[in-house]
Amino acid sequence: MHLKDASYQRRKLAIILTFLTIPFSGFLTDIYLPSFPSMARSLSVTEQSVQYTLTAFFLSYGFAQLLVGSILDSVGRQKPVVFSLIVLVASSVGIALTQDVSVIIILRIVQGITTAFIVVAKRAFFVDLFEAEERKGYLSYFTIVWSAGPIVAPFLGGYLEELIGWKANFWFLAIYSSVLLIGELTVGGETILEKSRFHLKTITSLYVSMLGNSGFLLGILVLGLSYSVTMVFNIAGPFLVEEHFEFNAVVIGYCTLVLGVAWMLGGIISKQVKSLRFNAKSMIGSMAQVGLVILLVLIGYQYDYLVLLVSFGFLIHICSGYLFTNFFTYNLLFFPKNAGIAGGLMGGLLYVITSLSSFVIASSGDINSTFDMGIRYLMVSVILFLIVLVIIRRPFN
Repeated sequence: MHLKDASYQRRKLAIILTFLTIPFSGFLTDIYLPSFPSMARSLSVTEQSVQYTLTAFFLSYGFAQLLVGSILDSVGRQKPVVFSLIVLVASSVGIALTQDVSVIIILRIVQGITTAFIVVAKRAFFVDLFEAEERKGYLSYFTIVWSAGPIVAPFLGGYLEELIGWKANFWFLAIYSSVLLIGELTVGGETILEKSRFHLKTITSLYVSMLGNSGFLLGILVLGLSYSVTMVFNIAGPFLVEEHFEFNAVVIGYCTLVLGVAWMLGGIISKQVKSLRFNAKSMIGSMAQVGLVILLVLIGYQYDYLVLLVSFGFLIHICSGYLFTNFFTYNLLFFPKNAGIAGGLMGGLLYVITSLSSFVIASSGDINSTFDMGIRYLMVSVILFLIVLVIIRRPFN
């Protein structure tokens, strides 16, 4: 059934279902972060092996977004979403039942691909069904609702880990995706009005053209590295908090909760600061971030406390959220006539960059102190600052 023809009550329920689905990607990536140390012990593997389960998800999620939008335009929205949710239920149960980290990595790759279908389809939900101001009103809540996932998920995951164990996180994901599946089958429906043929050659040509635009490409690098800054703690923080500072998974959850709020706060600040031009906003954000990271490295060399790390992390993540929001808008203005494809390319490469930076962080050696964390923040933030500097000094159209 097409939701355009559905009753007012069913459309209202479908909207609620969509808002429940939007944060799901954040739960898939962040709910098991507090369980990283426990997973490594339970599976008898290295820290890096567990960290690669997150990297694998980001990589497949990023690459899938490059084609998912066009596939959904050609086959519709609902059937791929239903199939993806079925796969997510099965794969979450599979992860909860296995003791093989290689199987977990493979299933996380599958989850990344299916999550891309769900996220892109639900992103198009409001564009398909609503016009002008009504559409704008719903979309204004999109980012806020999405932010709930990375904020709430590790907080919940910390308690699940402490009370039951790491497998509880994936049983929760199986239940969550089952609820969404039931909702999709009962109150969901098709939203696309007119399907279009899938033209791989045309899409490839557009992608090549877009990637030939230096300003657009550098903007994507800024987005990917801004998000990568937050991954420094997500990748290494759980092990540092539990093994070095000797706190439990609940504390890890609280730490990631605080840093998630910082990211969202940075985005809000960026939207509220309207008196400054783009270049000034970008330079202030990137310089503040590098300055804070250098200060963390210097102080962390002498003092090693969790409260010190999280306090500086809070300010550093505010800067990342601020820069991300600033450049997200900047990049969307490059190709207004192909905003959908540009958005898919931007979203896909963003997560590819994040997965690569996560791999580098996970493979960069042991992180055993506040100073070590500061060095990893410095690795990402300096590169980010240099790219912002290039963009500001060479204005792109």
